Amino acid sequence: MVVLYDTGERKCGRVVWHCRCDCGNEVDVVSSYLVSGNTRSCGCYQRERTAETHTTHGMSQRGKGKYHPVYEAWHNMLQRCENPNHKWYKDYGGRGITVCDEWHDPQIFISWALASGWEKGLALDRIDNNGNYKPDNCRLVTPKENSRNKRSNRLITFDDKTQTMAEWAEELNISYDALKHRINKLHWPIERALTEPIRGHKHAS
Repeated sequence: MVVLYDTGERKCGRVVWHCRCDCGNEVDVVSSYLVSGNTRSCGCYQRERTAETHTTHGMSQRGKGKYHPVYEAWHNMLQRCENPNHKWYKDYGGRGITVCDEWHDPQIFISWALASGWEKGLALDRIDNNGNYKPDNCRLVTPKENSRNKRSNRLITFDDKTQTMAEWAEELNISYDALKHRINKLHWPIERALTEPIRGHKHAS
């Protein structure tokens, strides 16, 4: 990948460079991807590795145009971080979240996922939501666990205990929507929101 010139465009304050790939194609690349090494080609390298993965692992196509969940997780991870047109790019690549060099190789990612106990229903989760996708910051969790690790979660502290709103609702046997309404719409104090029983409904002891 050879840098040709500054396009004059900026994404999240970063310079966008016009580059020429080794295969001859020309593409625009954000400077942070060049520095980190996460962009090594116009996409030709990734396509080659994807084809190789299909041959060696048999996980890309499973028939009827469907993909194996592990392959989908790898593909979606890259799209969120490196495709500005992806609907979730602003929450990942747009925030500077990147995929480590080794996980650009689908075979390495798939091997990590299988060794980490991948099974149907598990999701890829970053332990530190401000950190990158790399082996020491990722784990496989259930959808419920994954939802609790979102940046949008509100942490509530009561009686020296801190949990997400969803966790408090579960512990107190209160509907999440009811608890959210009490706190966000009615603006009840935390103590009242967590301790006042719902009419005709008892809290878990």
